[in-house]
Amino acid sequence: MPAMMGTTIIAVRKDGKAAMAGDGQVTVPSSNTIIKSTAKKIRRIYQGKVIVGFAGSVADAFSLFDRLESKLEESRGSLQRASMLLAKDWRQDRVLRRLEAMLIAMDKQSLFMISGGGEVIEPDDGVVAIGSGGPYALAAAKALLAHSGLDATEIARESLLIASQICIFTNSSVTVEEVS
Repeated sequence: MPAMMGTTIIAVRKDGKAAMAGDGQVTVPSSNTIIKSTAKKIRRIYQGKVIVGFAGSVADAFSLFDRLESKLEESRGSLQRASMLLAKDWRQDRVLRRLEAMLIAMDKQSLFMISGGGEVIEPDDGVVAIGSGGPYALAAAKALLAHSGLDATEIARESLLIASQICIFTNSSVTVEEVS
């Protein structure tokens, strides 16, 4: 799976609470120019019950948000089923295959990373990250999960702030959404 430049999204589950954080930087990849620093890359869909975050093309991500919400309605709110259906369509449809984005989707019970290659991955340890700063945020979150008393929301925020100090495509303008 290729790294998507220009963002970092992280999702963390801990002690019955789940949180997703995203940075606000929008970068033009061809020129490495920052054009916005307060973008919101995390959304609530399906009557506010599901949180989704994206890395990659904004227009492609919004198209995928709409499709995921349709799949949620079709599967009566089952995020696992909706994620599988979206990944299947994304992999098989000639138009969708060209979309350049990755998603993280979470609700009270589930957490998935979804990509255009047909991957629907549920992390073993309750933490997943995407985007150019994803590996940094993931490492920070794993360390904070193992060695701090922070809750899911605090871990998501702090791990993204750590990533923003390392990844030039990630900034410290953080948006956090949570479910519990």
